Amino acid sequence: MPVCLTKGQKVSITKGNPGLSKVVVGLGWDVNQFDTGGAFDLDAAAFLVTDSGKVSKSEDFVFFGNLVHPSQAVQHLGDNLTGAGDGDDEQIKVDLSRVPENIAKIAFTVTIYDAEARRQNFGQVNNAFIRIFNEITGEEILRYDLGEDFSIETAAVFGELYKNNGEWKFNAIGCGYQGGLAALCANYGVDVE
Repeated sequence: MPVCLTKGQKVSITKGNPGLSKVVVGLGWDVNQFDTGGAFDLDAAAFLVTDSGKVSKSEDFVFFGNLVHPSQAVQHLGDNLTGAGDGDDEQIKVDLSRVPENIAKIAFTVTIYDAEARRQNFGQVNNAFIRIFNEITGEEILRYDLGEDFSIETAAVFGELYKNNGEWKFNAIGCGYQGGLAALCANYGVDVE
C-alpha cells in the first residue's frame, strides 16, 4: 500500500525497504479541455544538485535533451508529447546505489513546453501527480497528488529525493514557477543558452 503524501510531507523510501536501489519516478497529468490553439507538451526533468542546491555541471540536468546522467544513476525514459491516456505520462529511473557522493538531492520537475507562445499554464492542467515505485517488483512506494490549483505558473517542482543519515527520503514539494524551464534552470544553476 503506497504512502499518500501531502505538500511538505517527507517520508523515507529505503527505511521500510531494505536493499531498495532501483526505483522509477512516474509523473502524470491530465489537460483540461481548454482550446489554446496548440497541443500541451509537458516535460519531466531531474536536477541532481549538491549541498549548495545547484548542479555541479550541466550533465546533472536530466531531461528530454540529455536522457542519461553520466553516472547512469538517473535515466529519463523519453518525452511524451501529448500526455494522453491514464497512468504515468513520463518516467525517470533512478538507481540510488549509483548516485554520485556529491549529489545531495534529486529534484523532479515538470514544465510546459513553449508555454508562452501557446498561452498555456498549469491552471489548465489537473490531476498532476508524482509517484515512486520499485523497478524490480512494480510495487508503488509513495504517491503525491498535487492538489494545488496553479494558475499562471508554467513550471513546477513536484518533489525531491534526498539523502539523510544514509537513508533516501522523498519530500513532496508542489511549488510552481513562472518563466518555465528557464526559471527552473536558473534556480538550480544550469546555464541556458
